[in-house]
Amino acid sequence: MLLAHSSLESIPVPHTVAVVVNPAAGRGSGAQLLPRVRAAFEESGIAIVRLTAKSGDETRLVRDALDAGAGTIVVVGGDGTWSRCAGAVLDAAAGDRVRLAFLSAGTGNDFAKNLGAPSRDFAAMAALVTDPSCDRRVDVGVVESGAARHWFLNVAGFGFDAAVLEDTSKGGRLGGTAVYIVAALKRLIGYPGFAYTEGGSQGESRLAMMLVFSNGSHFGGAFCVAPSARIDDGLLDQVEIGDVRGLARIPLFVSAVRGAHVAHPKVRVTRRKEFTLTFSRGPACDLDGELVQLAQRDVRIRSVPGAIRVVSP
Repeated sequence: MLLAHSSLESIPVPHTVAVVVNPAAGRGSGAQLLPRVRAAFEESGIAIVRLTAKSGDETRLVRDALDAGAGTIVVVGGDGTWSRCAGAVLDAAAGDRVRLAFLSAGTGNDFAKNLGAPSRDFAAMAALVTDPSCDRRVDVGVVESGAARHWFLNVAGFGFDAAVLEDTSKGGRLGGTAVYIVAALKRLIGYPGFAYTEGGSQGESRLAMMLVFSNGSHFGGAFCVAPSARIDDGLLDQVEIGDVRGLARIPLFVSAVRGAHVAHPKVRVTRRKEFTLTFSRGPACDLDGELVQLAQRDVRIRSVPGAIRVVSP
């Protein structure tokens, strides 16, 4: 999994490179892209990769890499794989001593859109990995519910977002962005919405179709859900799509592709470091494309500024 690279001898941190690949990412795209990954990194002297066999393997492989002194961990997958690897780094309190490089092999690959890195060009990414100056600090988000803590790189979503994700997890013939778009269209008219309270149990009660907390600007592969979101400003953009009903949802859905939905009178955008919510019961949550069922009604979502280092031009 780890191999020292001679061109990195000047880096004042451990300079081994670990490559973690999720073959199941993008409904099997990770496995199809594996020969290209190997070829690109062999050119840079990084010849050994490790594959995940199931969700959760990322944590073990990241810990192995950290124990071996890795200075950079390359992650080949999609938003879910990237998020789990970043979470493993943070749980190990290793955000300061390792860089993460993200290569796209997933369904949406949304977080990479914020970095300006050529995440689909594996040879170009291998070259960036060997350059110690390609090192950028970015924020992450965290959802806390009871004793549970869940990291996210890109977005945490409630309501319509989570319902669509549940549908996409059922499988099918489609791949890429089309998976999200078709699932969203199926749910768009009939989804009933949900109630929540913001600011604690005594706060303001609200009715919404969807509630997204964005570290990055895009999600779902095609949607610019939070046009003003930045991954290095120490803030999250809360985007609430309110009580919009029936056919009125269609133009709102279409406008979200270019980020124009934020001008709609039923859309509210708030930028803060931290939010506190109360639901009628423990809600389902979309965390970077992974569906998580929270056990508690009370939920805190907050930004952790500059929590990780990433490979970026």
